[in-house]
Amino acid sequence: MSELMEAICALEKEKGIRKEILIEAVENALMQGCKAKFGKNDNFTCKVDQVTGDFRVIQSKEVVEEVTDDVLQISLEDARKIKTTYEIGDTVKFEIKSTDLGRIAIGNAKNSIIQKLRENERQAIFDEFNDKVNDVVTGIVQRSVGRNLIINLGKADAILNENEMVKGEHYRQGDRIKVYVHEVKSDKKGIKILVSRTHPNLVKKLFEAEVSEVQDGTVEIKNIAREPGSRTKMAVYSSNPDVDPVGACVGVNGSRVNAVVDELKGEKIDIINWSDNPANLIENALSPAKVVSVGADEEEKSAIVVVPDYQLSLAIGRDGQNARLAARLTNYKIDIKSETQAKELGLFDEYYDDYNEGDEYYDYRDGEKYEGEGYEGGDDYEGDYADDNYEASANDGSEMNAESEETDDNN
Repeated sequence: MSELMEAICALEKEKGIRKEILIEAVENALMQGCKAKFGKNDNFTCKVDQVTGDFRVIQSKEVVEEVTDDVLQISLEDARKIKTTYEIGDTVKFEIKSTDLGRIAIGNAKNSIIQKLRENERQAIFDEFNDKVNDVVTGIVQRSVGRNLIINLGKADAILNENEMVKGEHYRQGDRIKVYVHEVKSDKKGIKILVSRTHPNLVKKLFEAEVSEVQDGTVEIKNIAREPGSRTKMAVYSSNPDVDPVGACVGVNGSRVNAVVDELKGEKIDIINWSDNPANLIENALSPAKVVSVGADEEEKSAIVVVPDYQLSLAIGRDGQNARLAARLTNYKIDIKSETQAKELGLFDEYYDDYNEGDEYYDYRDGEKYEGEGYEGGDDYEGDYADDNYEASANDGSEMNAESEETDDNN
């Protein structure tokens, strides 16, 4: 095996570039060297032996009576010095040695090979990380550029922009972190890999890595609503009646969910059962609060939820977070009212009338059923924010009905 082939095999192993591509780069580079030496003519061919690595550069010349271009033509007299049977119009082939190409031509060939190698290496890196879009990878914090971070992923660096960082998380050089790859770009400047710590799919992929039932499709993650660094609500479902989807994601003594919570630096996670019945789903989504009734309008994508007076602050959550996340998880606009206010407004009677008339309302009253339906990663949450009622939109969850100025004493 020649030194050239040894070098090609070493590059194939080190850079992950196929041998055929490297050999093609060498052939093209030698052709570039010929053109640099003899002009841009098409009477050169180059072939590298894929086994031995030996290469030959062949120049072809046409036999003519009178030579007008010595690069393309050869006289009949000179041709017959090589072989006496040559006639006018025949083609004579010469082998060109690399030393005949000249220093400049060899330099151009070398630069062409290097450029080809870089292009193929960049393409290989792009293909590798493009396959990892919508997946989670582990990287090492390298340095900061302005307010952004550069994360080393091994063969390439990724950019963690400031708006993709979780507020309150602090990163130091050398820290190992998991990031979600959401975009890979390639341009003349190189490859740009954009990663995130705030994307909801980061939570989904972490559970896929921890929960075998999610990996094999036995448990399906239906939807996720997340406020990064604070709280996440995740709805799960299993078509297998023998599998408890919530229990599978929680794990023995909370081992699985706690592994995800640790990776997210203590972010709390509520795991609830998915239901095709919107009233049931909304009730589950408001966990850990207990619900008296849910009136859900499927056409308007809105619902009125009644909770016990003492559960109002828990249903709403601190600064409205629990209601806001529930609205995003269910894609319903949720209006939360206390039981006392609902009775004063006659809502119970109204819902019963609508239900009996066949309107698209679902009335769900068993407030005790919610026990054991969900899991909250982290400490128990005690809400300390409540008006008499609260309205959360799936869009921003920020709209409040201030029908009463009375608030919880903790405010």
